[in-house]
Amino acid sequence: MKNQKNIEIIVPPRPPHFVGNGFRVHNFIPSAYRLDMQRMNPFILMDYNSKFYFPPSESPRGVGVHPHKGFETVTIAYHGKIAHHDSSGGGGVIQEGGVQWMTAASGILHKEYHEEEFTKQGGDFQMVQLWVNLPAKDKKSSPKYQGFARKDLSKHLLKDNAGEIEVIAGKYKDTPGAASTFTPLHLMNAKLNVNASAEFSFPANYNTALLVIEGNVKVNHEEVATDHFVLFENSGEDFVITAIGEAVVLILSGEPINEPIVAQGPFVMNTSQEITQAIQEFSDGKFGTLNE
Repeated sequence: MKNQKNIEIIVPPRPPHFVGNGFRVHNFIPSAYRLDMQRMNPFILMDYNSKFYFPPSESPRGVGVHPHKGFETVTIAYHGKIAHHDSSGGGGVIQEGGVQWMTAASGILHKEYHEEEFTKQGGDFQMVQLWVNLPAKDKKSSPKYQGFARKDLSKHLLKDNAGEIEVIAGKYKDTPGAASTFTPLHLMNAKLNVNASAEFSFPANYNTALLVIEGNVKVNHEEVATDHFVLFENSGEDFVITAIGEAVVLILSGEPINEPIVAQGPFVMNTSQEITQAIQEFSDGKFGTLNE
């Protein structure tokens, strides 16, 4: 490749912790080395629930009612099913292979937990949750919700039975993603067969990374193991992923939002004064109501 985008660092998964009692996650963004919010902007959080077996239970595991403001949450379900509800009236079940894209923006209450049938049967659970930042002009937008079943996601079939690229947002070659976004970004799953390769190209200034969900791969001939995160340099445009065995890789690339980031818990704004205001709005019940 004439304009290769080289690897800056390969990050192993950090020790897991529980969010609520239903999500056993490794946090890559913003707590891992070199992966702070500004470096990865517009991707300001990534929690990864690597494949983990939950035994059957009568009570759904998850996270109770909590607020969000100033950004979007993107939840990708690889194994298991996630139920969710929010104070704008959105809700439903994210089936295996599905995606929930929730715009919190001006403020919302949300809860998410294991779907009832999955709770009773138990099983492997694997998911990614991303927080996607919003530019200042869009942080006061009305909340909205985009939900996609696996069948709704765009598929770009690779030549020679190499596999497919499942495009959630942005574009892969001539295949556009299903989700609408406020700023230019790309989000996709590469599902590759044994020894298959796929080429990717993103602008040099975009913050670009990938997470190996299943299998082991080579990225520009450098081997990367399951559950590891790859951060690319902000130079060059092109890279190639080759599956050593069957593999699933989440790829993310976005144009940086060059604005200040001030974050406190579930609020991400541009100034400390806006954080204070968000906390007050939440206390005053301005994000609506949602039962536990």
